Amino acid sequence: MKKIFSAFLLLYFALSFSQDKKSMFWQDIQNFKKADQENTPPKDAILLIGSSSFTKWTDVASYFPDKTIINRGFGGSRMTDLNDFADDLLNPYQPKQIIIYCGDNDFADNHDLKAQIVVDRFKTFYKKIRQRFPDIEVDFISIKFSPSREILWPQMKETNKKIAAFMKKEPNAEFIDITKAMEDSNGKVRRDLFVEDMLHLTPEGYKVWTKVMKHYMK
Repeated sequence: MKKIFSAFLLLYFALSFSQDKKSMFWQDIQNFKKADQENTPPKDAILLIGSSSFTKWTDVASYFPDKTIINRGFGGSRMTDLNDFADDLLNPYQPKQIIIYCGDNDFADNHDLKAQIVVDRFKTFYKKIRQRFPDIEVDFISIKFSPSREILWPQMKETNKKIAAFMKKEPNAEFIDITKAMEDSNGKVRRDLFVEDMLHLTPEGYKVWTKVMKHYMK
């Protein structure tokens, strides 16, 4: 009897741990589901998936008035979260293009994290996308160099380089580099493109992204 009880406890704690792991963004995913129930997602849209740089771009449609966009960014998310919620982020939609922005928070959570780990996390998510959408355009926006996370720039630069190389070899895939466009004439990151926290973008910052992204958007 004690063995059965012990086994039950182990199973209970294992399930609880698994649920706790995902609970941070569970409500965000439920909000997406509710939005999809209230308004059927349009077909052949451009699906944005990623972290807070997309989440806070609440008026993204106004930057691309000739595009149909579904924004499924959820703030604070990491590549691991995109993988955890891949089914919820992909299955409800029939997009013609997916654009991903994620990676900052992986390093913010663990300053010692190696670039290759984040690259592998991205490749895992990319594979999940291709299993469902083998032929559509899939693009990755380079990790931006936020002044508040300057200590992490070396890992971010390496990650960008490796993902760019990977995407170059993939069909119907592009690496969208926004880092150069966010620099001034001296090659320094423009701090005026960031709000006070030096992490998230101002409207002007999103205008810079728009100028780069529009050349890749279907």
